[in-house]
Amino acid sequence: MSTPVLTAVAWPYANGPRHIGHVSGFGVPSDVFSRYQRMAGNRVLMVSGTDEHGTPILVQADKEGLTPQQTADKYTRQIAEDLRGLGLGYDLFTRTTTGNHAEVTQQIFLALYRNGYVVPKTTTGAVSPSTGRTLPDRYIEGTCPICGYDGARGDQCDNCGNQLDAAELINPRSRINGEKPKFVETEHLFLDLPAFTQSLGKWLSTKTDWRPNVLNFTKNLIDDMRPRPITRDLDWGVKVPLDGWRDQPLKRFYVWFDAVIGYFSASVEWARRSGDPDAWQQWWNAEDARSYYFMGKDNITFHAQLWPAFLLGHNGQGDKGGEPGPYGSLNLPGEIVSSEFLTMSGSKFSTSRGTVIYVNDFLRDYGPDTLRYFISVAGPETQDTDFTWDEFVRRTNFELANEWGNLVNRSISMAHKNNGGIPRPSTPTRADEELKAQSRAAFETVGTHLERSRFKQAAAEAMRVVSSANRYLSDQEPWKLKDDPDRRDTVLHTALQVVSDANTLLTPFLPHSAQKVHEALGGAGVWAAQPELHEVEDLDIAGRINPILTGDYAKEQARWESKPIEQGRPLAKPTPLFAKLDPKLGETGPEWAPIEQA
Repeated sequence: MSTPVLTAVAWPYANGPRHIGHVSGFGVPSDVFSRYQRMAGNRVLMVSGTDEHGTPILVQADKEGLTPQQTADKYTRQIAEDLRGLGLGYDLFTRTTTGNHAEVTQQIFLALYRNGYVVPKTTTGAVSPSTGRTLPDRYIEGTCPICGYDGARGDQCDNCGNQLDAAELINPRSRINGEKPKFVETEHLFLDLPAFTQSLGKWLSTKTDWRPNVLNFTKNLIDDMRPRPITRDLDWGVKVPLDGWRDQPLKRFYVWFDAVIGYFSASVEWARRSGDPDAWQQWWNAEDARSYYFMGKDNITFHAQLWPAFLLGHNGQGDKGGEPGPYGSLNLPGEIVSSEFLTMSGSKFSTSRGTVIYVNDFLRDYGPDTLRYFISVAGPETQDTDFTWDEFVRRTNFELANEWGNLVNRSISMAHKNNGGIPRPSTPTRADEELKAQSRAAFETVGTHLERSRFKQAAAEAMRVVSSANRYLSDQEPWKLKDDPDRRDTVLHTALQVVSDANTLLTPFLPHSAQKVHEALGGAGVWAAQPELHEVEDLDIAGRINPILTGDYAKEQARWESKPIEQGRPLAKPTPLFAKLDPKLGETGPEWAPIEQA
């Protein structure tokens, strides 16, 4: 039976191009997962977009002499193009500056407000003395008053995990220009987070199978929850729909508040564009729906604590009770799939420090599937992982080119040379049957790992089939069977069947090359569908044109099963699937890449 599966992918800031550290956390894992779920027959809704409000956009706009909207427009298109090139199959990749997003954000807020989960509070806000502009908590750093870590942010300490107030930091300083912020009194609206202590704790107690890093971090947060501001003194963001607030020029929703609502607003926008405005209900109201949220570990707080609190408050299910909001009872996150950091020389990728490899540069020189494969098999799935050019070259040359590419090339080449197509087998031997049985069994093994977002184990099992097929060809030596064409054809048929199976197993990881293998095996049409970039008119703001990613994934042929290959299907002479990289690249990297420090 087909199950509705929501893949909610973290929203990248539209203040610059994305680097490979970003897509290793939110991008590639979410697409590998979604492609598998579609192949398994489930109804997938994969949504996200660019996060375009808040100070990061204002800061970048000032640097470039642009308006905030112009800055968001510039980088949203660039980011969308990079994600399209990487093959991330969004049903809708949109943005937070749409009229639809503003409306949905305001409706979620009003439900929280009516149910008593929003309270006004006079507090101290940080202001830049040199510009007079409000400094968001995340743009202030200093020494944590609890653990002494010098690098804590104004909203939380990543070292001890405690929630903080910027005014509590020791020696606070602006991350923008290093100056000491000025703290002034201001009134804001706060989410009454302590009013979710019991309901959040009860919900979290059911999540025993989450990744340990997510579960442990979130349970620690429940022990010390404080009211959290959801508005800021800012002129760039979604307006607050309350009397006395809506007309204030410097009162907007805090960027983190409206950004997490984007998962739901994007689903609503997708439904409106699909022609069935209520279609989102399959994924957000239905009891049998499953949801998975993909992000880096620095976003756990927002997805495992704050977003569930919003949903509980909207539903009237917090500790204070209440009535369901306008969207009915919305489903809480099913699983938080958080990756660790992809680092370089032990440090996080950072544009400001020059430790950065942009997605666009990587795709231009090495294509999408080599990066997708590296992130899947050597990425930061459960622990911080260092990217090295040496490891990238090794994985590409020995696993993709030598193992997989060579198996495809020599199997099809021999069949093309000797038969002109897929040969007809005769009586199989034990070796033939054992190899085919291994490839068939791999569908359950690999599928189980992908279902649980264990991408490294899934890829390793798929490549184990490839290695077995290579050993089989070496042992059977079909090139020496000129005098026994029946046996030669049986060996080649067996090899091609396993190539077909392995291609299916690897499709979630390598969708672009999977399409090529499908065609090399004589297949026609779309095997693995790719996203498309479109310019569309905003549904609610006349004259506004937005770039979106979407795709027709129903047309693809890939299904999670071993399908018998068609005897006699013509085969052309294949071309190499992956080009081997110069080993020297592993020592130096390309000229445009940052130099790793020894």
